[in-house]
Amino acid sequence: MPEGKDGVDEALSQLFSYGTKSLDRLAFQKALDDIGANESAGADFSLQVLPEQFERGVQLLADNELSPALPEDDFKIIQAQLAASVAGELKSPNHIADHLLTTALFPKGDPARRQTTPGSVSALTIDDVKNYYAAAFRPDLTTIVVIGKISPDEAVATIGKYFGDWRAGGEMPDTLFPPAPDNSPSVTQVPDASRVQDKVTLAETLQLTRTNSDYYALQLGNHVLGGGFYATRLYRDLREKSGLVYFVDSSFEVGLTRGVYQVEYACDPQNVSKARAVILNDLNEIQTQPVTDHELFQAKLMLLRDIPLAESSADWIADGWLTYSGLGLPLDERVHAGKIFTQLTTNDVQSAFAKWIRPNDLVQVTQGPTPQ
Repeated sequence: MPEGKDGVDEALSQLFSYGTKSLDRLAFQKALDDIGANESAGADFSLQVLPEQFERGVQLLADNELSPALPEDDFKIIQAQLAASVAGELKSPNHIADHLLTTALFPKGDPARRQTTPGSVSALTIDDVKNYYAAAFRPDLTTIVVIGKISPDEAVATIGKYFGDWRAGGEMPDTLFPPAPDNSPSVTQVPDASRVQDKVTLAETLQLTRTNSDYYALQLGNHVLGGGFYATRLYRDLREKSGLVYFVDSSFEVGLTRGVYQVEYACDPQNVSKARAVILNDLNEIQTQPVTDHELFQAKLMLLRDIPLAESSADWIADGWLTYSGLGLPLDERVHAGKIFTQLTTNDVQSAFAKWIRPNDLVQVTQGPTPQ
């Protein structure tokens, strides 16, 4: 979004529910009710409707997405409400902790560090909203997936009929974050009177991208470390054996330009440092010693099991296709990944973690009582 216009995306998102240029808010909602449709417009737009009402549903969706009313009087109401909501959110320990984690991970000037403030919202005008809509909502940044009891030919024809005249103006904006350098280690504590235990996040930036082949070995190794309750190392070491934590989870978030590795756990204040030491030990072990054949087999089973589960829901299929399309991956990426997982070895996992994970560079943000 434009510099100094933080919050314009949130204001626009709320304005989509205020009707279209041809139907006011009540008339638009009645039109949806008449066909029993669930519809939402915005940066992520969707429609759920019976097959026999598919064309009318798409017509209404396109009307809302391509011709929103964006009424100024309603914008002023939303603006005041949004400014008040943001003011409260900025005081929330959850928001403070998330923002401090982001500022510790990414350098000054990185777009991820920007945040909406009451001042930035109050300074917006309806023209700012309209200009943002014109610049950011474009067909060349859009993927539409149709799932359901409808033929491909009918789906293509209907989408083309109502979205086919959508045109982009001007140069396509760059929507990707810039690559992020390796972060420096730090420790931050966020007071939170509502918590009696501490929530701890350990994280670090990765210069890994989603198209790097090491992504798959890292995911496999992550399923050795966490994700399977007592079947995985972090749960066994931190909960079953030592009783240090109430929960622990580890994950990779990897996009086209940058990645983040993260471990989260919750524990009593006196156990924060003890649990961290166990996590660092487990990370060092997976970097220096091959995982066991049993652990590797079990991790593969967990990952392969998720493939048919993810294909068992129309929503999950659609979400997956949208994700893979945005990442430039094949639509059968789950099957492709499954074939790769079956071929990976213990040495592949060890090499990937040794290459990408930096245990000594982890940023720590603790939310709750002061660790003892």
